Amino acid sequence: MKKVRIVILVLLVSGGILSGQQDPVLTHYMFNTQMYNPGYSGMSGMITATALTRQQWVGFPGAPSTMIFNINTPFNLFGLSSGAGLLVEADKYGFSNDINVNLSYSYLIPVGSGTLGAGFSAGVLNKALKPEWFIPADPIHTPPSGDPLIPENDQSVIALDISAGVYYEGLNYYAGLSVTHVNQPKIKYSETATYVSREYHFTAGYYFQLPSPAFEIIPSVYLVNDGATTQYVGTAMVRYNKKVWGGVSYRAGDAITGFAGTELYNGLKIGYGYDFPVSEIRKGTSGSHEFVVSYSFDLGLGKSNTRYKSIRFL
Repeated sequence: MKKVRIVILVLLVSGGILSGQQDPVLTHYMFNTQMYNPGYSGMSGMITATALTRQQWVGFPGAPSTMIFNINTPFNLFGLSSGAGLLVEADKYGFSNDINVNLSYSYLIPVGSGTLGAGFSAGVLNKALKPEWFIPADPIHTPPSGDPLIPENDQSVIALDISAGVYYEGLNYYAGLSVTHVNQPKIKYSETATYVSREYHFTAGYYFQLPSPAFEIIPSVYLVNDGATTQYVGTAMVRYNKKVWGGVSYRAGDAITGFAGTELYNGLKIGYGYDFPVSEIRKGTSGSHEFVVSYSFDLGLGKSNTRYKSIRFL
């Protein structure tokens, strides 16, 4: 039990109090662009709803657990081609339990052979703590009451959270750049105050048509920077007949991932991903699991008749 408490303490300090919120980096990042780039809202031309659950570092005490739901749709606002979206994200790690709810708007502009989306999102971020401290009875350990930076009781803080981004989709490629937590929400637990760091996100991908028209290779990259460190993800995916896909990713210094998915019927798709950690944390976990399901339908509330070329429309 002592070891469990210490591990949870490490997770809390590294992921919660001292460094603010680290947005989850997903295996299926290419299928959940709206989570980190509001400029993507409405880009598919369909109403698209996506749900995702991620269990990270299974078997590791206090490991992160994430659930995400988002929906976005195109619409006309005073004659302007626009998009709107809703994102609900619940993230648990250590003693922390975070909930993020935001609404997004994007202005969709024809540019060249593609579409540029420029958007922003605004919502509320609720960060809560339920600490359970275990302090060994010896003089070298300080109880929480001896350090004003360590909360002893349950805490809950709500703050305004704003993000912005641009996203471009061409005939056979896409790219996006965004900033989450633009206003750096202030989080204060009792006497402890910190700010959620801005995070800068970049993603891009390209569609390579193979000699057999039924097959495509789709490489993509995803970079996240919080002002201090940068996380790099590279992915290679193969898709067959635009209905079955599979691929591998490498998240630098963190994990090698594999994922696969299929379209069960027109508009409804499911996917699964597994992360094998390459860092030292692999000694305490069997890996990470991620499931995603999505449904796309037209504005007439009928199922989609489109066979999407884009991997982002899971």
